[in-house]
Amino acid sequence: MAVFRPFRAFRPSKENQALIPALPYDVMSSSEAREMVKGHPLSFLHIDRAEVDLPEDINIYDHAVYAKAKENLDFLKSSKAVIQDSTPCFYIYRQIMNGRSQTGIVGCASIDDYTDNIIKKHEHTLEKKEIDRINHVDICDANTGPIFLTYRKNDEINSIVGAWMKAHEPVYHFDYDGVTQTVWVVDDNRTAETLTQLFKGVSALYIADGHHRCASAVKVGQKRRGENPNYTGEEEFNFFLAVAFPDADLEIMDYNRVVKDLNGLSEEEFLHSLESHFEVKRENGRYKPCEKHTFGMLLNGQWYSLRAKSDIINAGNPVERLDVSILQKNLLDPILGIKNPKADERIDFIGGIRGLGELEKRVHDGMALAFAMYPTTVDDLMAIADADLIMPPKSTWFEPKLLSGLFIHSLS
Repeated sequence: MAVFRPFRAFRPSKENQALIPALPYDVMSSSEAREMVKGHPLSFLHIDRAEVDLPEDINIYDHAVYAKAKENLDFLKSSKAVIQDSTPCFYIYRQIMNGRSQTGIVGCASIDDYTDNIIKKHEHTLEKKEIDRINHVDICDANTGPIFLTYRKNDEINSIVGAWMKAHEPVYHFDYDGVTQTVWVVDDNRTAETLTQLFKGVSALYIADGHHRCASAVKVGQKRRGENPNYTGEEEFNFFLAVAFPDADLEIMDYNRVVKDLNGLSEEEFLHSLESHFEVKRENGRYKPCEKHTFGMLLNGQWYSLRAKSDIINAGNPVERLDVSILQKNLLDPILGIKNPKADERIDFIGGIRGLGELEKRVHDGMALAFAMYPTTVDDLMAIADADLIMPPKSTWFEPKLLSGLFIHSLS
């Protein structure tokens, strides 16, 4: 039984709907963020990457960065650039990218559901990244970036969302970097209560993206409980900001690989070494995999297709049957000597949003070879999370990204 409830969001005033929202803090570097805020004084990066308003040599984890984030957030509130709804609401958030639509419900999830594994995970988190967001959330006294959740499609929820969008005008409708962003406010108490009750019938919520933000939000809530031993469980710090999408709406893009060298092998030796585990075919042009267990490979300007042989596919294990696992276990590790892809500097990862052209560019610029992957599916993600297993690094790339600054959840 999942808890998902309405809240009183701080959100941009209508005239600022396209001026405040920004991409998530973790998809750009500090230097990139400094460039992105030039000419954009209201950009939410002034909160999520507040070092942009401090000297360039400052440590991005310095207390002054979090203090500046709070100062900037307080300014948005005091200047009425963001306003707060008077009653708890759900919010419908639709994004359209390249003709594909995904529509989620913005609300607050429970920190207890996270600890009780009703909210399911598929990644490990790093302590350093957690501490950063813990400080940010705690000092700002707010969740500033939504957690990207998914759930198995529920026809009743879909029906309510569809009817609301049809019957009401959106409060926001604008384009951000080629993605159409539209928001409706569900401010009817009866509708909100119906949605809350329907989510209680959802057996699990799954983190699609935002594991570090989620873990950090939960730890801030637990910290606040320790500071308030008489808490009731209804305080806002017991909940965190999230957008829940039905699984059928989501699309995971390929997460491709480029490798610096052939581990001392000649091209002929390398190609020969592949044949024990893969069917290798020379292609006439670019090759983008169109089904599971197939891979595109670019070597010295030539594209090849690889098909995993049946004896290396472990169909009974949801992690081992992933294409990223097959490639790692049967090629990257034993042939190219890349045993820890998270730490090995010889490998890099390219989001599928950048296309095969980016792989060709990287090989042209000096990488030895590239691998084009078939995307992991949402069903794969859910199966792994249901089994309490962890996905290999760089398994999923979600597009479009959820914008920060459209919804802010105050913890007090």
